[in-house]
Amino acid sequence: MSTRTWEGLTIPAAGTYNLDVAHTTIGFVVKHMMVSKVRGSFGTFAGSVTIAENPVDSTAELTVQTASIDTGVADRDGHLRSDDFLAVEKYPEMTFRTTRFISQSGDEFKVAGDLTIRDVTREVELTVEYGGSGTNPWGQQVWGFSITTEFDREDFGLTWNQALETGGVLVGKKVKVEIEGEAQLAAS
Repeated sequence: MSTRTWEGLTIPAAGTYNLDVAHTTIGFVVKHMMVSKVRGSFGTFAGSVTIAENPVDSTAELTVQTASIDTGVADRDGHLRSDDFLAVEKYPEMTFRTTRFISQSGDEFKVAGDLTIRDVTREVELTVEYGGSGTNPWGQQVWGFSITTEFDREDFGLTWNQALETGGVLVGKKVKVEIEGEAQLAAS
């Protein structure tokens, strides 16, 4: 694998790397009834990272098919696909594109970007942990990462909720996103 040393890290060479969907998970966590957490994921997505000569100038983009949401409960998934939440018929995709580098400390990076859900775009900040790089058994250059962020779903027009008799609401406002993945060098 073609790598280089930057800020004490061994990082991939400059180039475009596509997400390896077989080794990437896009998950989320939301509070339920203010007492527990519901986890889910999106199964259909595509994205890439273009690592620049100067790594702080690197960019990333991600497109997620909203209908691919899966929480393991068919009725809940159907409700999340409805107009109450993702409105997948009208808004079949949500996207993210980086806009700026914020900081780096060791293998952890902070970047900002535009997240678009239901045609509403807001800036979110991601924490990206670089997991290292290597060559897979098929000779492809790959590198790994973990990404987290949190945002208020109501900022994107996802305002449906239900008051509980005991106080509070059925669905929490905060959505925590957790992405684990690998990217591999795009074919030239």
